[in-house]
Amino acid sequence: MIRTLDAVVLVTALAALGIWGFLKARATRDLAGFLVAGRAVPWPVVAFSVMATQASAVTFMATPGQGYVGGLSFVQFYFGLPVAMVVLCATLVPVFQRLRVHTAYEFLETRFDAKTRTLAAGLFLVQRGLSAGITLYAPALVLSVILGWDIGFTCALLGALVVLTIVLGGSKAVAQAHALQFSIIMATLALTFVLVLRGLPQGMGLRDALVVAGASGRLAAVDPTFDPASRYNLWAGLLGGFFLQLSYFGTDQSQVGRFLAARSTRESKLGLLFNGLVKVPMQFFILLLGVLVFVAYRFEPAPVFFNPAVAAQAASGPHAADWRAAEHAWDASRADLARALREETAARRVGDAAAEREAHAVALAADVASEAARKRAVATIQATDPNANTNDTNYIFLRYVLSHLPVGVVGLVLAAIFAAAMNTSMSELNALASTTVVDVVERLKWASGERALLTWSRLATLFWVVFAVAFAQFAARLGSLVEAVNILGSLFYGTILGIFLTALFVKRAGGNAVFIAALVGEAAVIACWKLTPLSFLWWNLIGCVLTVAVAAALAPAFPPTSSPSTPRAASR
Repeated sequence: MIRTLDAVVLVTALAALGIWGFLKARATRDLAGFLVAGRAVPWPVVAFSVMATQASAVTFMATPGQGYVGGLSFVQFYFGLPVAMVVLCATLVPVFQRLRVHTAYEFLETRFDAKTRTLAAGLFLVQRGLSAGITLYAPALVLSVILGWDIGFTCALLGALVVLTIVLGGSKAVAQAHALQFSIIMATLALTFVLVLRGLPQGMGLRDALVVAGASGRLAAVDPTFDPASRYNLWAGLLGGFFLQLSYFGTDQSQVGRFLAARSTRESKLGLLFNGLVKVPMQFFILLLGVLVFVAYRFEPAPVFFNPAVAAQAASGPHAADWRAAEHAWDASRADLARALREETAARRVGDAAAEREAHAVALAADVASEAARKRAVATIQATDPNANTNDTNYIFLRYVLSHLPVGVVGLVLAAIFAAAMNTSMSELNALASTTVVDVVERLKWASGERALLTWSRLATLFWVVFAVAFAQFAARLGSLVEAVNILGSLFYGTILGIFLTALFVKRAGGNAVFIAALVGEAAVIACWKLTPLSFLWWNLIGCVLTVAVAAALAPAFPPTSSPSTPRAASR
C-alpha cells in the first residue's frame, strides 16, 4: 500500500498539473482551438508535446522492465527515428502546413478521393483506439497494485480524468500540459536513476554495476546480425524502425496534431528535429535505468514473480506447496548469487584473477538454479490458473519503486507515471476526436457550424474513452506493454505510410489504384503477422513498399481523375 506522504505528493502533483493545463486553455471556444490549438503553439512546446505524446506511461513503466529483461537491445528500435524526422520535415510537414488541414487525412481526399481518405482514417481510428486502451491500462495497473482496486475501475477512473482535460480544453490544453509534465517526468527519472545507483551495495559505483550487467548480456545495445526473425537488431531498427517512425510521426493524427498546432512550418520542423536529436539518448537512459534495477536485484532479495496479485493467488491455491518449494529454491539460489557476485567484485578490485574466475563460475551456477526455480514458479501459476498472465515485465520497475525508494520520492515517481499516461492519452483521444469529426462527421455532413462541430468533438472524445477503457481490460494478456503497443501500430502503419508516399511521389496513381494497393499491403502485413516469424518492425517496411509498388503498377489502369500537382485543402 502507498504511504500517506506519497499519496499526498501524488494527488497534489496530478491536481496541480491538471489545473495548470486547464487554466492555460480556458479560452478554447472554437473548432480550430479545440483541434489544433489555434495554430499558435511555439516550437519548444511543440517539441515537448511531440515527445510527451510518444513517451507514455508504457514508456516510463514498461521500458525499465524491458531493460531489466532484455538489456539495452530495445534501443535499436529507435535508430531509424532521426532520419525519419529529417525526411518528414522535407516532405509531409510543408504539405500539411500549406494546406492548413485539421487532420492528415484531409490531404488524401484532395489528392485521391473520398474512399481513400476514409480508408486511411479508418485504419488510424482502429489502431489508435486500441493503442489508447493499452495506454490507459499502464497507469491503471499502478493504481490497482498500490491500492488493491479492480483494474476495470481504475481504467474507468483514469479515462474520466483524461477526458475532463480534453473536453474542457481541447488541443491547447494538451499542448500546454505536455510541456510542463514532460519536464517534471524527465527530472523525476533522473532522480530515480541516482537513487537506484546509490542503493547498490556499499562501494559499488556505476562502473562496477555495468560490469555485472555486461556479464549477464544486458549491455549489448547493438546487434549487427541480419536476422528478420529477431525483433531487435541494427537492420530492423534502421530499416523497419525508419518506416514505423516515419508513419507514426507523419501520418498518425496523435502526432500530426501536435505539429499542426505550431505557429509556422519552420516551428513544426524545429519541434520534430529536436525530438529526433533527443529521443534515442532518452530511451537509452530509461533502458539503462532498468539495467541498474536488474543489477540491484542481483545483490538483494527479489520476488520470484513480480506481479503480486498473481503470486498471491498461486501461494494460496491448490498448488501452494509447489509454490513454496519454488520460492525456497529461488531465495536460496539468489542468496548464493549475491554472495558470489560480491566475492567476484572484491576479487576484481584487488586484481585476483583466479578468485574472480572462481566466484564468476559460482555466480553462473546460481543464476542457472534461480532461473530453474522461476520456471517452477511460473509452472505453478499456470497450474493454479491456466488463464493467468505469466508475463510480469510490466511490474518490475513498479515493485522496485514501491519497495526501495524513499517516502515522498515514491509519490513523485508515481505522479510522473500518471503524468506520462495523461500526456499520451490526451494526445490519442484528442486525435481520435479530431479525425472522427473532421473525416467522418463533417465530411458526411452530419453536422455543420463551429458550435455543433465542437459539441461533436467532445462527444467523440467520450466515445473513444469508453472504447479505450473496454479494450484495456484485455491489455494484461498482451505481454510487455512497450512491445505490445508497437506491435499493434506495426499492423497498420506501413500501409498508411504507403498511401501518403504514393500521394507524394507516384503522381500517375489515382484513388482506385492506391485503394486497391492499400488493401493488398494490409493483407500482406496481416499474413506476416499470422503466418511468419518475421519481426514486427519489418511489417512496416513490407506494408509501405508493397502499397507504393502495387499503386505504381496499377497507375496506368487507374489514373487520377484530376491533376495532383496543385493540392488544395478540403472545403469547409
